Amino acid sequence: MGNTDKFEMIANIYDTPERIHIAKESADAIREYIGDATSKNAIDFGCGTGLVGMNLLKDFHSVLFLDTSENMINQVREKISDFDIQNVDTLCFDFEKEALPDLHVDYIFMAQVLLHIHDVEFVLSRLFDVLNEGGRLLIVDFDKNDKVVSDIVHNGFDQVELTDIMTKIGYRNIQSKTFYNGSKIFMGQDASMFILDSHK
Repeated sequence: MGNTDKFEMIANIYDTPERIHIAKESADAIREYIGDATSKNAIDFGCGTGLVGMNLLKDFHSVLFLDTSENMINQVREKISDFDIQNVDTLCFDFEKEALPDLHVDYIFMAQVLLHIHDVEFVLSRLFDVLNEGGRLLIVDFDKNDKVVSDIVHNGFDQVELTDIMTKIGYRNIQSKTFYNGSKIFMGQDASMFILDSHK
């Protein structure tokens, strides 16, 4: 996944009050869509230090924290150990480089991850293959923002365009909405965030 080297460097200082707050807002937005999933398995895709997934542990039977950064995964492992969390696992893996044919889950959620992925359609296709029939992918990310100019991340996403890409892959019952506005939260710019829910 893109920018892994940068995340490796900031893993131990990643959990700022602002990121913790936005992660809670993101988890609350995801929770609105998952219903009763206490018998279901989930992946926190591009989990970082696990800020979003840690808020959702009670909502699922189990959560796999997956990231391309070994240092980020180590931060998650420390939290698992410190809090003696049982219903979790961790995996350092890059879906942009290879597939995991034996991995299948009911839910995948990803928060502020898609903007770091170079080939969005390719990775969303691989995640489609990981979902069980009837499974759901939930995406939290930034709305398209013309004030953000970057060589290393997308400047957000148009919800309609993203829906079209996902429909082409095979996702269905796609719905999305903007749920959060913040000051200077995206590359130093004021920005809004959306949640998108989709089914396989």
